[in-house]
Amino acid sequence: MKLVMAIIKPFRLDAVREALTGLGIQGLTVSEVKGFGRQKGQTEIYRGAEYAVSFLPKLKLELVIKADEVEKVVEAITTAAKTGQIGDGKIFVTPVDQVTRIRTGETDAEAL
Repeated sequence: MKLVMAIIKPFRLDAVREALTGLGIQGLTVSEVKGFGRQKGQTEIYRGAEYAVSFLPKLKLELVIKADEVEKVVEAITTAAKTGQIGDGKIFVTPVDQVTRIRTGETDAEAL
């Protein structure tokens, strides 16, 4: 099993969700996060005053999938989240040793 974490632009969430649903992915956790990368924030003007926004709003998606689904899930997220502009995000894939569904006590693949 693998944990796929993706940091994406907020307005791309619906496209990513639809792409994952099309692959049969049934579970997804979304968190609102803030951060910066190469874009290093941005400068905005509010009531005539210029100020720097150091951290930009992003969404963090987390899903646990079977190891053989990783390539198609990463491809689907990449295709759906890509705008071609700086700040499109990143995808991280890490191993998962154990999963337990609290309600039923099912473990590992049965708990997905």
